[in-house]
Amino acid sequence: MTLVDLLPAFMFMALAVLLFSGFPVGFVLGGVGLLFAGVGNLLGVFSTKEFFNILVRLYGGVGENLVLTAIPMFILMGTMLERSNVARDLLYCLQVLLRRVPGGLALAVTIMGTIMAATTGIVGATVVMMTLMALPVMLNRGYSAPLATGTIGAAGTLGILIPPSIMLVIMADLLSTSVGTLFVAALLPGLMLSGLFLIYIFSIGAFKPAQAPMMLRDEGPTALGDIALLVLKSFLPPLLLMFLVLGSIGFGWATPTEAAGVGAFGATLLAILNKRLNLAVLTGVLHRSMLTNAMLFLIFLGATAFAYVFRSLGGDFLFEDFVGSAELGAWSTLFIIMAIIFILGFFLEWIEITLIVFPIFAPIIAQLDFGNHVPQANMMHWFALLVAINLQTSFLTPPFGITLFYMKGCAPSNIAITDVYKGIIPFVLLQIIGLLLVIALPDIALWLPNTILD
Repeated sequence: MTLVDLLPAFMFMALAVLLFSGFPVGFVLGGVGLLFAGVGNLLGVFSTKEFFNILVRLYGGVGENLVLTAIPMFILMGTMLERSNVARDLLYCLQVLLRRVPGGLALAVTIMGTIMAATTGIVGATVVMMTLMALPVMLNRGYSAPLATGTIGAAGTLGILIPPSIMLVIMADLLSTSVGTLFVAALLPGLMLSGLFLIYIFSIGAFKPAQAPMMLRDEGPTALGDIALLVLKSFLPPLLLMFLVLGSIGFGWATPTEAAGVGAFGATLLAILNKRLNLAVLTGVLHRSMLTNAMLFLIFLGATAFAYVFRSLGGDFLFEDFVGSAELGAWSTLFIIMAIIFILGFFLEWIEITLIVFPIFAPIIAQLDFGNHVPQANMMHWFALLVAINLQTSFLTPPFGITLFYMKGCAPSNIAITDVYKGIIPFVLLQIIGLLLVIALPDIALWLPNTILD
């Protein structure tokens, strides 16, 4: 191969190095793209007019993209919901209902994380909120620090998989597929992971009760009528919001973008009904939502420029030729890709991995033949869910798992980072088990969309 043929490989290596430079990721992605566009221009493989095509791609791929307009509204919905006290009421209700179950408090946190995942879709907000609310309570009740932190971290990351997930919106755009289809496909895998977490926690509570003591029998109200009222008051608001967002998509009443607007309105209405909305709260919610959106869309712009230059220089063909020359089978190729994504998760965040990996690996996956295991029409949906489950581990894997830093920053001072690391290891293993189950049994991800949407 000539130097020109290897330009995409050098481009990828330069990106891998510069991502650790400390510069904002969006600038690194865009900067590497423009740098190698200039190199390609000097070598005669990237024409001058293609620099203008980058601008057209930025506007058409990001600026005019109606699918991406759902992201600001989902972010606003999650941020507003965090301020409405819905999660606090829900956690208290679950504590009461599970007070005599082994590991009941940790089970309550996991169930709350599952429900909040289906209403916010923002991992950072959920993890911080649950750390502040639940971790002190769990420690005061005698829970081991690793189990408490691991439970909160794992439950908080469910928001990246269970719809409405911002990551699924981005994946759908990158694969030019339906957001609604990915939302429906992700529902069962997300609930499966939640179920694996619940089984593990219950087992710890049953066989190692010193690590997860049961709550007191007289915790909260005991009268049946009072408990029913508590359940109604605590569960109705989040379930209603879930129905407004996911139900409107599933029944075809609204597009995902429209459903995001409905969700943002519903979360604001809940804040008003709970008497939590005032000018200071509204200003804070809008400010945080604006900063989060600015960060995400800067990365979108940089990644779009990088992907355009990478493909223009022949990056797709370089990787396809490499896979072809290695004579790997479909399964070997899939497991190598999954391993690469898992390893990247130790060092990079999900959005960087998503925007870098999909343009490179999706065309390769589309050409693979898994026989009757996965219908070709569902191949990209299955692959997207495998990547989504895989990327969920990137929130928990050291040294740069962002959830670990969220928890450490909000946890009491007596919680060491080693406690957090020890706590997440069993849950990462459970996520890997979940990934292998979806690989072995594609219907976990494909049955629901094929049933509902066909």
